[in-house]
Amino acid sequence: MTQPAPAQTRLHRPASAADTGTGKVHGITAGDAGWRYVGFSDYQLAPGQGLARPADDHEVVIIVLEGGATIRAGGKTYSSLGSRERVFDGPPPPVLLLEPGLAVEVEAEGAATVIVADAPAAKVRVTRLFEPPDLLVEVRGAGITERRIHHLLPPTTEAGRLILFEVFTPGGNWSSYPPHKHDTEDPPVEAYLEELYYYRFERPAGWGFTRVYTADRSLDASFTPMDRDVVLIPRGYHPFGAAAGYDAYYLNVMAGPHRAWHFTLDPDHAWLMNWDPNLPT
Repeated sequence: MTQPAPAQTRLHRPASAADTGTGKVHGITAGDAGWRYVGFSDYQLAPGQGLARPADDHEVVIIVLEGGATIRAGGKTYSSLGSRERVFDGPPPPVLLLEPGLAVEVEAEGAATVIVADAPAAKVRVTRLFEPPDLLVEVRGAGITERRIHHLLPPTTEAGRLILFEVFTPGGNWSSYPPHKHDTEDPPVEAYLEELYYYRFERPAGWGFTRVYTADRSLDASFTPMDRDVVLIPRGYHPFGAAAGYDAYYLNVMAGPHRAWHFTLDPDHAWLMNWDPNLPT
């Protein structure tokens, strides 16, 4: 079932300065986004600073994106989680998947960037820590569509609703490409998934280009996200391009009524799926 889109001006959420008390940069609930499933928060924590999330009926993923942190949840302590000082340093981050009903406490060990994603509970309920060596690293595309993908919580992993990837796009390249959509529940052809993109750039002045559009153009919006900005994808096709000279990163957070990733290509651009610019035309 396709949900109505929020106003186009609400799809791009520019980053603000971190709250001095909580470290929060973004705090997006499903209700605030105008949809049903995906929630997202981004924290810039100072050394020793923490955050707490009370228990509720949502599945939760905690990602120590940069720096290190200790996480306490479900009577367990996960100490010194972290794999990189910056997202561009190389390895995937540790990913902690928490079943519904668990309160969470996070304490930063030095400066840290911590992501909290959530979605309403589903029948599958799992608590598991995924260490960096557990996560698949893949290169897709060729030439100006080449990008590196870290499978943080792919559909093949047991979980309730959430699906997460992180994607590294060199400056001048395109990703989420060719344009595709997943806004209709029509398995196995397509699965309805709300999606949120959280962007980072290796140079703080960097920027990219994101277009969100439907076939009938009832939604057709373009944005130039910068470092730490968020773009919501309630429906439609959604390609991304990184400005030349500015290597880009984005975290995808997806969730829907069923945990499957089936998408439909824009038929006008489907020919690009197997396109290799290094080969003769």
